[in-house]
Amino acid sequence: MDKIISLDEDVLTTLDFFTKNPPPDFDINEFNLPFVIGSGNAYNTGLIIFSGCSAIFADESNFKQLISAFKKAIEGKLITQAVIISASGEKDSVWEVELAKKFGLVTTLLTTKGQSSSAKLADKVYVFESIDEPYTYNTSTYMGMILSSTKEKPEEIKKYLEALQFPDKFSSYRAYSFVIPDKYMHICPMLDIKKSELFGSNLSMRAFSQGQARHAKFVIRSSDELVITLGEKNEYFGEPDSRWDIALSKDTGFAAIMAITYYIVGKIQIAKPQYFKENIASYVNDYGPKAYGSNKPFDLIVPGSKE
Repeated sequence: MDKIISLDEDVLTTLDFFTKNPPPDFDINEFNLPFVIGSGNAYNTGLIIFSGCSAIFADESNFKQLISAFKKAIEGKLITQAVIISASGEKDSVWEVELAKKFGLVTTLLTTKGQSSSAKLADKVYVFESIDEPYTYNTSTYMGMILSSTKEKPEEIKKYLEALQFPDKFSSYRAYSFVIPDKYMHICPMLDIKKSELFGSNLSMRAFSQGQARHAKFVIRSSDELVITLGEKNEYFGEPDSRWDIALSKDTGFAAIMAITYYIVGKIQIAKPQYFKENIASYVNDYGPKAYGSNKPFDLIVPGSKE
């Protein structure tokens, strides 16, 4: 457990890393109506990077179905490209690259592992350097890819985080909700995944865009739920005394929103029982890999691609 840092510390270390090691440029203008495929937060990273483009988004559960559904468009050369996003370049990304190539698509892999199985198969590979991180964190993994698109300055994001003023009763709440500006809505499912990874069913942590929040997400108010709102002042959601409004600058981008919310989640992690630290070793050594049909343990601390 001593080797496992909290998520907020991981965020700060990640920002320091990218200040010294800027990620490579990734030009989305090279792509025209590609399939963009990823699992978990790789999928959400794809949504962020290609949010301003025409693209077909798929994950490990529906890619086979979608690519078959678009067979005529592929044969007619309307669709010619596939972008596969995978931190490890292993697991589902291997068959996803193989399937895309089987359909005649030009494949591009975004990964942190240039010597991975998928990297050996893909037509083009972008390698994003990362740091050592506990299994599932993937903060540097995906933030590097996002920064390559948004061109935000990690050193400025870190200064912003270090100036955050947390509410006095922050640690005492039993539930937490994030309300995020609509244009950053793709961060919400990333937070839902972090909730599952770090807290499971032991703590309520929700995330909505402003638009989603209006649709009866706060019918039931509770003084035990802290509603954390980024951007606009929160006048409607949660109990008035259990709200935390966080101002954003006009230059705020996706990487900053990811960093802010992950940093806060890390502070929640510190404040609560150590559910993740107490369970992750069993997961990576036993039922985690077995779910993929393997008895080989996952790395508890996933090695970065650069020291």
